[in-house]
Amino acid sequence: MNFKSFGKNPTGSRLSRIRSVSNYHDGSFQNVEPTSVNPDGVSIFTLLKKMFSRPSSVSPASEIPYVQTNLKELNGEGPEVVWFGHSSYLIRVNDYHILVDPVFSGTASPFRFFGKAFPGADTFNAEDFPEIDLLILTHDHYDHLDWESIRDLDAKVKTIVASLGVGSHLEYWGVSENKFSELNWWETKELSEAVKITATPSRHFSGRGFKRAQTLWSSFVLEIDNYRFFIGSDSGYDQSFKKIGEHFGSFDLAFLECGQYNKFWPQIHMFPEQTVQAAIDLNADLVQPVHWGKFVLSMHPWNEPVKRFISAAGKENINFVVPRVGEAYSLNNDIPREPWWEFENND
Repeated sequence: MNFKSFGKNPTGSRLSRIRSVSNYHDGSFQNVEPTSVNPDGVSIFTLLKKMFSRPSSVSPASEIPYVQTNLKELNGEGPEVVWFGHSSYLIRVNDYHILVDPVFSGTASPFRFFGKAFPGADTFNAEDFPEIDLLILTHDHYDHLDWESIRDLDAKVKTIVASLGVGSHLEYWGVSENKFSELNWWETKELSEAVKITATPSRHFSGRGFKRAQTLWSSFVLEIDNYRFFIGSDSGYDQSFKKIGEHFGSFDLAFLECGQYNKFWPQIHMFPEQTVQAAIDLNADLVQPVHWGKFVLSMHPWNEPVKRFISAAGKENINFVVPRVGEAYSLNNDIPREPWWEFENND
């Protein structure tokens, strides 16, 4: 364990800014709709008992199929995407590279013994990446904001856009404050004439220690050239998706979480069927389900999320893409549909 990985909560002028925004009150950031991490008040003892008695099917029985794509030589027609498992992915549009929530240290926690990546789902590191024009950080949970990855990628990253307050961690880790911007919900930053990003609400929480909701959690809308992407963060389902869809009109591609759900925390993570409804609300032309396929953070079989998502998507005629880890695909070419996740689970 490295204690530096815990980061640092906002202080000083950053905290003053946070205290001035309307979605922060009573000492913490608030969701749009009333939200509880554990709405039924299930005891921590019960939750721990359930977590430690999980079936072996929460992990794949063998190595995850992956493709070791050369990220420095992507040359597909139109926007190109590479997923690295869970919620980390690279988007390339006309040689402009966007990286989202990179977690390449091998774990989704500050402890080496907890949250280890599945074999085959952690084969990329900072050395594999080209120069990153834009790094997007949705919130500060360990499975989205990884100190080692930030440290190793820093020299390659030109610009960072993060949720409000997350810059406190970045400064603590030595990232220049001139490199990053922090956005509150519905704030927009124009990075160039062709690139614009807007922070939008998600229904979740934040925190790397005992105190929650001291930094913001956000989804983002990325507009680049003539394309519009929804960079979905961890989120329970609420009416924000419909509001975002009405505001922006439609999306060429939406990245939406569909894993790590459970009946004990139904308001902070979507069930796969709700992921499909969120895609409908957003008017998304294509959906990639994320937040699965790399870490064990819940109690469901590792590949249940994608199976449930595809079943629900089929009923609603939702167009989707589910690439292998590391497999590049282009919006202008045939998209991956082979069910690579259909191999035997552990008993």
